[in-house]
Amino acid sequence: MTETAAFDPDLEALRAGAVRWIALAPAAKARLLAEVRDATAAVAARWTAVAAEAKGIAGTSLAGEEAISGPWAVLYAVNRYIRTLEQIAATGRPQIPAKRVRRRPDGRTVVDVFPETLYDALLLHGVRAEVWMQDGVTPANLAETLGPWYALSDPQPRVALVLGAGNIASIPPLDVLYKLVADGAVCALKMNPVNAYLRPVFEVALAPLIREGYLRIVEGGADLGAQLCADPRIDEIHVTGSRRTHEAILAGLRAAGVDKPLTSELGNVSPTIVVPGDWTDDDFAFQAENIATQKRHNGGFNCIASQVLVLPADWDGTPKLLAHLGRILGGLAPRPQYYPGAAERHDALTAGRTAVADATVLVRAGDAALRTEAFCDVLGLHTLPGETEAYLASAIDFANDELDGTLGANLIVHPKTERAFANELDAAIAGLRYGCVAVNAWTGVGYLLAETPWGAYPGHTPDDVGSGIGVVHNAHLFSRSLKSVVRAPFAPFPRSLGGYGSTLLPKPPWFVTNTMAARVGEALCAFEAKPSPGKAARIAALAMRG
Repeated sequence: MTETAAFDPDLEALRAGAVRWIALAPAAKARLLAEVRDATAAVAARWTAVAAEAKGIAGTSLAGEEAISGPWAVLYAVNRYIRTLEQIAATGRPQIPAKRVRRRPDGRTVVDVFPETLYDALLLHGVRAEVWMQDGVTPANLAETLGPWYALSDPQPRVALVLGAGNIASIPPLDVLYKLVADGAVCALKMNPVNAYLRPVFEVALAPLIREGYLRIVEGGADLGAQLCADPRIDEIHVTGSRRTHEAILAGLRAAGVDKPLTSELGNVSPTIVVPGDWTDDDFAFQAENIATQKRHNGGFNCIASQVLVLPADWDGTPKLLAHLGRILGGLAPRPQYYPGAAERHDALTAGRTAVADATVLVRAGDAALRTEAFCDVLGLHTLPGETEAYLASAIDFANDELDGTLGANLIVHPKTERAFANELDAAIAGLRYGCVAVNAWTGVGYLLAETPWGAYPGHTPDDVGSGIGVVHNAHLFSRSLKSVVRAPFAPFPRSLGGYGSTLLPKPPWFVTNTMAARVGEALCAFEAKPSPGKAARIAALAMRG
């Protein structure tokens, strides 16, 4: 008797649910997701507390990470999916206002996706996001590429197996929601053993989907996962995890003689490229906090945690930035290394390396740290020579050609430098072959914003999977996106008023140094549950104290 036999009733219920789901009108889907929003809001505080306790950060400001990357991310996405489903109900397609669509000088079509509402602009003032389309997509035919599942004349019922990630709590439910809304597939969600403790929370948050037969949640080890992958009642598979997991699934399917669609999000060796410029001491301090966040958020157990810090060898700011970074990293409280294998990966990647700043090691060409996702708190340092233009060109080549994966890359550049080297910076952003490029932000923001497709740069194949195949999140249901570009202010408010772009965003709530993150995260969840001017004002007041 196989392990899956115990789940036969669940799989049969999903087969029946798949038939009902494809027949359910978009407006009815939107109403059901409104129930999911209410259920998630009701369990948000418990969700945050359970996850913070499991990761050893309960009672600290770091619990805000769990609120923001857990229930808030799901609430935010659900509200955007509801908006899209209501548009489909009214017009048959997701809607993009013409004023948000433009063409770059090279002819590529770009859609401005954030901010979209007044609340967006107020709560994350200065944060912007755009989605670049693949070749062949024009402003004239863009609408034809949105939500293609809803244009099918005879969609077939499908059951997707979602193999949940064990690190960020919102990943499993967000993957499920995307499969339901974008691909028209009901889901069997297999919990990762690392965070299976969240199953009771998910069963409350996603109860409306479970009640209607559109979702089942199961637990088990690798054997169960392999059996579910090969089960004929499963039509397709999505996994967020490591390349090793993807390869094991593919090998298992082929050994069983099974051929079914397999999509994935698999992480990468993320670069953070610092562009030289005329920085003040406050600039060095703030950007050190930015880089520390990119590395230490969630203890370093993120698929787009910064892994290689690329710095100009000939810039007098390099030692200053490293000094500030060492101070910030050294001042952070130690966290439990809750993800399996972290100590071994850390030792393997730091053996024989020269320490430069706390948890920062010098890496050279050929080092394993350039080709292996650390998934721990190791941050490599790589310097490149040259003045700004030459340095930037070589840094882009290094990121594209020497580092493993194509999920996310970060650029840090002073606004004055960006204006002085506008063409070179534009070429750098265009040239980075990554699914998300963050400028003065962290690609984690691209993960959190449901408007931006989240996944690897297109072009990978099952046998050369890189950072994965396909996207998730993607609330506008773009089917031919190339990459997302996310931007944030170089300096926080009120310092931003001194020639940095006059934005009003204070220290971002996702920063590991934000002392108000837990309270801001709680307030953000309350806002997405039921937006109001008063709740927005509370978020702003709390954020200013971070």
